[in-house]
Amino acid sequence: MRDSKRFLHPDAIKRITRLEMRARHVVEGFLAGMHRSPYFGQSIEFRQHREYTFGDDPRHIDWKLWAKQDRYYVKQFEEDTNLRATLLVDVSGSMRYGRGAMNKFEYGATIACSLAYLLLRQQDSVGCVSFDEKVRMIVPLRAKRNHLESIVQALEVSSPRDKTDLYPILREVAETFPRRGMMILVSDLFSPRDGLFRGLKLLRSRGHDVMVFHLLDDDELDFPFTGPTRFEGLEMPDIVRCNPRALREGYLKAMQTYLEEVRRGCTRNNVDYVLLRTSQPLDAALAAFLSNRLGMHHRNRT
Repeated sequence: MRDSKRFLHPDAIKRITRLEMRARHVVEGFLAGMHRSPYFGQSIEFRQHREYTFGDDPRHIDWKLWAKQDRYYVKQFEEDTNLRATLLVDVSGSMRYGRGAMNKFEYGATIACSLAYLLLRQQDSVGCVSFDEKVRMIVPLRAKRNHLESIVQALEVSSPRDKTDLYPILREVAETFPRRGMMILVSDLFSPRDGLFRGLKLLRSRGHDVMVFHLLDDDELDFPFTGPTRFEGLEMPDIVRCNPRALREGYLKAMQTYLEEVRRGCTRNNVDYVLLRTSQPLDAALAAFLSNRLGMHHRNRT
């Protein structure tokens, strides 16, 4: 991957370096400001008991079962490997929007790279898929530290364009990554909700844990516009000129209805949902992810 940078334009190399350094800065700052989580690592799924035999690891003895039956049994596990996490990053045209320090695409790409860096520090396997109306780039699951460069470069060469249709994307992801793991969707979710919920349900039916980071700009959530304004579509050629004050109340009501529909749909499909403003500190995404990861651990241990 280092050699492949020779074929990139110098401006692209600068952008890649900035994204990689920003991700490292976010993670290192986040970890420095908190106590290390007691659990990042093993994703272990219990399968069955068997009677203890000489040479078995005593740590796997089920002491609760011993207290009931006065015999030693050890727990057998389906897998004893680190987490497999796939980052699904929306690069559709609507992700270009943003009037703050970063637009939605830049914010989402930084979240994805920060999570990748955090996971690779723990020897977890990380993959990445960028998409708009179709899958644009696929980075396979790897656990090596230098794998971060592959993910960063894949996101930097993905320029926001076209519309989003999430169901065929999530269906293709389910086929491409059949082994159970964690799917992390980073998107503004400007896509037909029926397709989104069908896709999430499909991923869950294949045994994946799913987490959604829903990214929206402050403008989209608060609609702060006042004077005569010209709105241009990012995924269609429409142009609307209007007095936004007359639209604000109806817009905000529609936005709340939309957000509630998305939340309910994620809850219904047992998907962890996090709404993020692009004005929020990036470590909010890391904190939400770690909270989810600890919840996965407790669910697997019970």
